[in-house]
Amino acid sequence: MTAGTAGAVADATGTGVRGRGAALAALAAPAAAGVSGPALVVPEAAASLGVSVATATWLLTVFGIGMAAGTPLLTAAGRRGGPGGTLRAAAGLVVAGTALVLLVPGFAAVLAGRALLAAGAAGFNVAAFQLAGRDRSGRSAGLVAIGSATGGTAGLFGGAAIAAGVDWRAALVLPVLSLAVLGWVRSPDAPAPDAAGPRRARGGTATVLRSPAFLSSAGLVLALSTVNFGLMYAGPRRAGELAGWGVVETGAYAAVAALAGALLSWALVRARARWWVLACGGALAVALAAGGPWAWVVLLGSGVSSLATAAGQGLLTGASTEGLPEELHDTAVGLFNFAFLVGVAAGPALASTLY
Repeated sequence: MTAGTAGAVADATGTGVRGRGAALAALAAPAAAGVSGPALVVPEAAASLGVSVATATWLLTVFGIGMAAGTPLLTAAGRRGGPGGTLRAAAGLVVAGTALVLLVPGFAAVLAGRALLAAGAAGFNVAAFQLAGRDRSGRSAGLVAIGSATGGTAGLFGGAAIAAGVDWRAALVLPVLSLAVLGWVRSPDAPAPDAAGPRRARGGTATVLRSPAFLSSAGLVLALSTVNFGLMYAGPRRAGELAGWGVVETGAYAAVAALAGALLSWALVRARARWWVLACGGALAVALAAGGPWAWVVLLGSGVSSLATAAGQGLLTGASTEGLPEELHDTAVGLFNFAFLVGVAAGPALASTLY
């Protein structure tokens, strides 16, 4: 990256690591809220749309699938137009998806709208982590991961509260809030393309997929995100049943627990915790949430999962690029986020099957 480009990144996203990270975290947070926003309103959506609760769970699952599918597509947009191209494409998808969910009746339209919203959210997520990944200390990525985790946890309560106060459809379109921060997150222009660019991109993907550092990092973040988003669906439900809470009350307690975990993850990022600490955190989260006899134990499991996942995103984003040439770092980060988003899709699907 040239000195001019580096300066543009620093100027566009704020001065210093915290300024860049805060701006990019604000971009990623509403995208993550889109995953969890409908988690506690699925039964209400099912009743309104005339489908079973199991069928309505696809409103969560399709979001994960849409983010996973949108990641390579929006990454490709970034190769042509830079992060700015990714952000423009993402904004268009989010606007289209929001219109479908809010204005067109029927389950199929809502499901399609959620898919478009997810693809747009993926673009915001890709741009945020790619720009954050240029900070080699890992702290910008850590702040974006915390912002993403915060958005995901706030979505639990926000979705339930919005559904209670406005309408359940509004809980499905939380990624539209990312549009409000686009003016804060400008990005450097893409370098002029050359004829060898597509060939390098294809060859670069193969090189990344052969990297042991990438494979271990992506595999661990896939496991952590599967656990986290599975618990995001099933954990609050189980806690609410054990305690006899209502939907909004359950969302509030679940959001506080997960938010505490997300904020505490910064300590692990600063300490550069080892991979086995993250893996143990994920395993402990499952044990607490699945086997806890009281609501507070279940919510503790959700908090531990949020802590391990947010720290994993922050620490493993940089680790996934180790040993790779600098020109492949953006490709590695994009593929790493794809692995994370596969877990976003798989978690609720597995949880709805098992719980």
